[in-house]
Amino acid sequence: MQLVITADTHVPKRARDLPTPLWAAIDAADVVLHAGDWVDVHLLDAVEARARRLVGVYGNNDGPALRARLPEVARVELAGLRVAVVHETGPKERREERCAARFPDCDLLVFGHSHIPWDSVAPGGLRLLNPGSPTDRRAQPCFTWLTARVAAGRLDEVELHRLPPR
Repeated sequence: MQLVITADTHVPKRARDLPTPLWAAIDAADVVLHAGDWVDVHLLDAVEARARRLVGVYGNNDGPALRARLPEVARVELAGLRVAVVHETGPKERREERCAARFPDCDLLVFGHSHIPWDSVAPGGLRLLNPGSPTDRRAQPCFTWLTARVAAGRLDEVELHRLPPR
């Protein structure tokens, strides 16, 4: 099962649209995980129309229209992998311990908010992934998102995709 993991898209405030390579990845993926800060419901509609399956949440920049359609936390099982998606996890200090306590029944936690790519493992084995942002890199050198593969309850082939500044 092929995954696309993205967050903090901020369309149309930070970009008019998603980067073309990200759209291509969405078209090819079995599941798209979006960790919030869509900003406009039109992007949600567009991703839903193109993705085979979407698991998304709302972020702190998402208004009532998005909050009416998306949960704060999404939980799903993908090919035996127990996944949670949330926008915010708090400060980076002790993140792994906090998230392991909050999501003890999960194998993977996808989050956003910081626009900073993150890949770590908490005590007990919870994997934490933040894809960064494909449209608002802030102080990061590149725009980013992730792809990964899930098989038999295992996550592998996690790849951070980078696009240079425009």
